[in-house]
Amino acid sequence: MKKITLILVVISLMMLSCNSVKTTAKALNSGDYDKAISLSVKKLAKNKFKEKNQPYVVMLSNAFKKATDRDLSKISFLEKENNPASLKTIYELYKRLNNRQEKIKPLLPLRDVLSGNDVSFNLVNYDNSIIRAKENYSNYLYESGVAILKKGGQNKMNYRRAFDEFKYLERVNSNYKNTRDLLEEAHAKGTDYVFLSVSNETDLIIPRRLEDDLLAMDTYGLNDLWTVYHSEKIRQIKYDFDLELNIRRIDISPEQIREKEIIKEKQIKDGFKYLKNNKGIYVKDSLGNKIKVDNFRKIRCQLYRFTQFKSSRVSGVVKYFNNATNQLLESYPIDSEFVFEHSYADYDGDRRALDKFFYGLTKLKSVGFPSNEQMVYDTGRDLKERLKNIITRNKFRN
Repeated sequence: MKKITLILVVISLMMLSCNSVKTTAKALNSGDYDKAISLSVKKLAKNKFKEKNQPYVVMLSNAFKKATDRDLSKISFLEKENNPASLKTIYELYKRLNNRQEKIKPLLPLRDVLSGNDVSFNLVNYDNSIIRAKENYSNYLYESGVAILKKGGQNKMNYRRAFDEFKYLERVNSNYKNTRDLLEEAHAKGTDYVFLSVSNETDLIIPRRLEDDLLAMDTYGLNDLWTVYHSEKIRQIKYDFDLELNIRRIDISPEQIREKEIIKEKQIKDGFKYLKNNKGIYVKDSLGNKIKVDNFRKIRCQLYRFTQFKSSRVSGVVKYFNNATNQLLESYPIDSEFVFEHSYADYDGDRRALDKFFYGLTKLKSVGFPSNEQMVYDTGRDLKERLKNIITRNKFRN
């Protein structure tokens, strides 16, 4: 049995090895040279001297030469074409040529076991070519960003495009010329400033602390890369948009106490009695003693549940204004409700009939109703979250 298992394992390994060679050869023949290189390197890194790994030596050599020739040919064509839009491709091709060599270097030298000769890999130092291509591409990005920045005018999206260009340039070539200064300039000119205000169009007075809470922008966490919200105007800043929360209605219900009577009944154990059979004769155990059983009786309790209730509702509209055109961009309805509810109870009868919940209510007493001002404030805390959700979902610019 062990021999059969061993034979099956060997056969499986041989099949896997055969499939791997076929996969690598297919990648090579279909022009996917870098896949063929990766597969070959992976196999040879385990054991480059193993005889059955020798096909990968030949395939690696062929794939490397063909990939190198193809990339150099494409670079030559693009350089002759002299299209600035191709500078990125040229830079990336030179990096790919270098990376491909670095992947192979740890395996060298490689020998073809069949011929007994070392396999030749024509390695080239691409450092100067990479530096030159990087400089050309960086300069292209720089000039493109500067051109976009200069034509920004009143269009903030141009400044954001310039910012993206400089940001990418910073990744390609960190601190190239004065890129970081231009990044700051593009960001400053592309940022929208929004002024948030609250207006009360009702006959009721909004609690001052609620208004302060609604305008506490630091608790919203709304500022992002291109939008800054203020609730107090700064003289030096020209605000692009106004965001107004108009409170149009405040409803506060009367204070109510609702009463409900609940009857609870329960069977409880009350001593014992002697067990009798159907004929009324006492049942006895094996020793002749009368058998005792628990005696149950029904108890009853009348529970009087009182519920204190008061509610408030605040509703209004959120408006977006474009200050450049003095136009209303959009409006969104907003409303919030807060309910004060407190229950307590009294009872008449045997309290043992009550479950844990109802018994707990009998331990509670009535409390003072919150003032109208407190009710509106508590409603406003939820209103703030709803306002935040509206702002988060609806941007000023897309």
